[in-house]
Amino acid sequence: MSYRTRNVRNREYVAGMSDFTIKALTPETFDDFAALVERNKGMFASCWCTHFHPDCAEKGQTAEGNRALKQRLVADGIAHAALVYDGDRAVAWAEYGSPEELPNIQHRKEYVATAERLPDYRVTCILVERGVRGQGLAAIALRGAVDLIAQAGGGLVEGYPHDTGGVRKKNSSFLYNGTRTMYEREGFTYDRPKGLGNCVMVREVAPATHA
Repeated sequence: MSYRTRNVRNREYVAGMSDFTIKALTPETFDDFAALVERNKGMFASCWCTHFHPDCAEKGQTAEGNRALKQRLVADGIAHAALVYDGDRAVAWAEYGSPEELPNIQHRKEYVATAERLPDYRVTCILVERGVRGQGLAAIALRGAVDLIAQAGGGLVEGYPHDTGGVRKKNSSFLYNGTRTMYEREGFTYDRPKGLGNCVMVREVAPATHA
């Protein structure tokens, strides 16, 4: 499914499924992101998708503190995500950023020991709202993140999905970083294993060209 239209200036475009649009997480879209998180009980342990960000005094204290931290990071331009909209309602997201923005990946010690180079960007978390799962929205969110990375100049992108062998072995709530097969369908290639049941997937993303 290819994107049909793009509006880079407004950071919004229509996804390959015409019912959905992609917008970047910005101060202007933060309330939509917040509503999605609140409908899903703050994400894992009310982390507000702050887990992968650098540790700081604000992080991990309370749900309210995590929300405030995420909002500050977005305002400062150091938290990024592609939001998937169904009409005016955000229903999914894919968090991405540089290794400096998102250093706290799982199995970090093993990852660093086996890495030949760090990526320019990494995709760390993909969430689809309960009730609309099973419609391919995780793939649309990932595609949206890749497209926004291309608009920012592209580069080497990594993701760290579950390697399920093509079989759904876990509840979808725990597949917060997607599956290997989904990444392969979106143009990523397998690089190496990471931890128990996860892997490193890579894709070189070219800079976007604008007419």
